[in-house]
Amino acid sequence: MPKGVPNKRYTGEFKQEVVEMMQREKLSHKEVARLYGITAHDRVASWERIYLEEGPEGLYIERRGRGSKGRPPKKLKPEVEEDLLAEVQRLRAENAYLKKLNALVAERVRQERKRK
Repeated sequence: MPKGVPNKRYTGEFKQEVVEMMQREKLSHKEVARLYGITAHDRVASWERIYLEEGPEGLYIERRGRGSKGRPPKKLKPEVEEDLLAEVQRLRAENAYLKKLNALVAERVRQERKRK
């Protein structure tokens, strides 16, 4: 496939129609792919496998890309975890204090402007 040309995407309804016609008319993967203008007959085979394993609903699921397993969270030593929690608590308190201080300063500036 040329660079910059996106792969063709097929809707779930289209996939379901293709698979059901193939089963109804007893056609091969290649014949159905040719009828519907699908370039790769193995794509039709994978749709049929999904249809048989998961039912028609399985054809509506987006399966592109590599599934992420995610990185497991690192286990911290209990004392390190306690230190981090204490720091978070201290920073939250500091944040709250600075917000209140900022509000008080803004109120004082507003009052001084009114006096002038």
